Amino acid sequence: MQQFNTFIAGYFSKLHMPTVHWTDVLEIIILAFLLYHILVWIKNTRAWALLKGVTVIGVFVLIAAIFRMNTILWIVTNVFSIGAIAIVVMLQPELRKAMEELGQKNLFSSILPFDSSKSDGGRFSDRTINEIVKASVEMSKVKTGALIVMEQEMPLGDYERTGIDVDGIVSSQLLINIFEHNTPLHDGAVIIRGNRIVSATCYLPLSDNMALSKELGTRHRAGVGISEVTDSLTVIVSEENGKISVAYNGELERGLDAERLKARLSEIQNKPEEEKKRKLWKGRGRNEK
Repeated sequence: MQQFNTFIAGYFSKLHMPTVHWTDVLEIIILAFLLYHILVWIKNTRAWALLKGVTVIGVFVLIAAIFRMNTILWIVTNVFSIGAIAIVVMLQPELRKAMEELGQKNLFSSILPFDSSKSDGGRFSDRTINEIVKASVEMSKVKTGALIVMEQEMPLGDYERTGIDVDGIVSSQLLINIFEHNTPLHDGAVIIRGNRIVSATCYLPLSDNMALSKELGTRHRAGVGISEVTDSLTVIVSEENGKISVAYNGELERGLDAERLKARLSEIQNKPEEEKKRKLWKGRGRNEK
């Protein structure tokens, strides 16, 4: 027994147990957090299918290494650097969107107010919401197609430059006139920044989402497409049936009435909580009367 204890003591004395500091624990947590979000991102993009393809190739390379297939290993070694660049090129839209989503997190906005141009009243006024709702409802009644893009944090300058400058205060009359049939500005999208219509006849990227209904036309696919690559909200009025839809964050919500449309626009208004509460209490007071 004494010899066994001596053996165990000697064995453990030769083992080197690393000292774990709090920074090591923090580093493990950060790496685990990043790895989890990378896997979630891969799962929700085309990178998932690409990853499965790379895994299959990796299995063949492993088999080639086990059986010492030198020619295959030589080819893999020389093609690896080119393959890495090709993967980055193929996933360029997904990588760009991931970086944009990371920028939208506003991790330091509470500490460093980078954007000081925002007013306390929100991105746009209640009047602007009412004018957009009024115009959408009126165009819906007569089945006038419309595509109205509301800019948020991400600038839409690239799409704004594809259209014609307007720079007019948002009003239902102006929106209706823009989208009236056989007028120079009716084709394309209108971009609204704050309380002003900045551009009309703008071209938007079309969504390639296969889950969208086949009955949807170019106008709806453009509305969803711009919402997939930016944080904008798009109001769509169908020319076929007059239905009002909203595209936001890659999702399409169809068949909205005036109240629902107003609520969706209010959600992105970004008003202070105190202002929202005052507005809510005013509404309750009118109902009680």
